[in-house]
Amino acid sequence: MAKSALLKSSLAKKYWMALTGLFLCLFLVGHLAGNLQLIFGDALQFNKYALFMTTNPAVKLLSYLTYISIIFHAVDGIMLTIENKKARPIGYAMNSPQNSSSLASRNMAVLGTVILIFIATHMTNFWAKMHFDKNMPLQKITIEMQPGMKNDFYVTTDGGYVPANDPSYVIKNKTEIYDANVNVKIKDAYKDLHKITFAFFKDEKLGLAFTIFYVLSMAVLAFHLLHGFQSAFQSLGVNNKFTPAIKLFGTAFAIIVPLLFAIIPLFIHFTK
Repeated sequence: MAKSALLKSSLAKKYWMALTGLFLCLFLVGHLAGNLQLIFGDALQFNKYALFMTTNPAVKLLSYLTYISIIFHAVDGIMLTIENKKARPIGYAMNSPQNSSSLASRNMAVLGTVILIFIATHMTNFWAKMHFDKNMPLQKITIEMQPGMKNDFYVTTDGGYVPANDPSYVIKNKTEIYDANVNVKIKDAYKDLHKITFAFFKDEKLGLAFTIFYVLSMAVLAFHLLHGFQSAFQSLGVNNKFTPAIKLFGTAFAIIVPLLFAIIPLFIHFTK
């Protein structure tokens, strides 16, 4: 058996590939729960979720662990596939892989590479903007008018409101609100990731292409999970009376989670 490109022991490689894969499955569930607010929640609720996910110390730690897991899982899997090819450069004369393995299991490296490309694209379009775009829009809200009040307000992290056009306030770097008279920080405003997401999938020129790309990527993820979920438990030695239940749960997971992810861009693009 070829050894891992990142670990010397092929047995250690097997365990770590399984553990990182299962950890990423947990990440998918959490990420899906947050993203479903794009359908079932409102803009403020989703932007509160985005703020929490980018500022909470515990979430940040989990995020770094997720990034490491993705890189390890992808690179080690690809390099292992290459080493296996080199170890057996000539195929068997009577080789019928379709009779002994599934389509997904025979193409895990290809499926994983497509998913990696999707992740890089996804992070460029949303994660990078949320963290580094100085022109990120801030959420505005209209509240019941009182005499002398202006119409647009920035929603603040403590649930209050700051008039967007009040001359006594000034926006610094598009993320912080200051009192213009004393020039001190008053409140952090919510970055409007909800607006960015809807604009991305509703773009007049490329919105449909983006939507199709995301849906197809989720189909690839489903095929990857169909084999990967069950394979992870098998690699960890869970091969007993629970195997049928694990296979059933893994199949349901591989279908339901990517399907719900795919529904989100479809909902955004095709609804008013």
